[in-house]
Amino acid sequence: MADMASFRDAVTAWAAGGPGGPARELAARLPVRAVVLLEGPSDAAAVDALAGTRGRDLAAEGICVLPMGGAMSVGRFTHLLGPPGLDLRLTGLCDEAERRYYARGWERAGAAGQEFFVCAADLEDELIRALGVPRVEELVRAEGDLRALQTFLRQPAQQGRTSQQQLRRFLGTKKGRKIRYGRVLVEALTPDGIPAPLDELLTRL
Repeated sequence: MADMASFRDAVTAWAAGGPGGPARELAARLPVRAVVLLEGPSDAAAVDALAGTRGRDLAAEGICVLPMGGAMSVGRFTHLLGPPGLDLRLTGLCDEAERRYYARGWERAGAAGQEFFVCAADLEDELIRALGVPRVEELVRAEGDLRALQTFLRQPAQQGRTSQQQLRRFLGTKKGRKIRYGRVLVEALTPDGIPAPLDELLTRL
């Protein structure tokens, strides 16, 4: 049975130079009404986790959460999915440093009137600030990563950095860790402590 994962895979293959027919067929059959363009899988894990805490099934609502593998790909995806292509509603979440790529992609696709949301540094930084360093350290301990964190903090490169900067860097030091903590940190948030970019993204969908 076709599902949103199939559509996501078809779009990714299309963006890599494959045929667009499968994506077009799935978009109509599911049907798909909106796409959330994200830089990577850790952002997707966070968005899916927040949707889950709010009792929402984005795929069932016709919303595809799509990690692109980097912000510089956004122009290709907006062209395929926005007004020039499938004409789906576009939204997204990006880091401040990547805002220009998103803005250019939205503009060139003729989707400048549709919103995307910007994190001050990146989503991990937003989540750590929202939870506070002590709470994030508690979660690291609960996930069984305290020893790894302690070893990491003894590295010379981490001396002189703030605790928040150290934690943010730690989350990216092992493959798959950012994805796991994207879910863990979001699920630990209080309803009134959700970072504004993430909260606004879900609220507007």
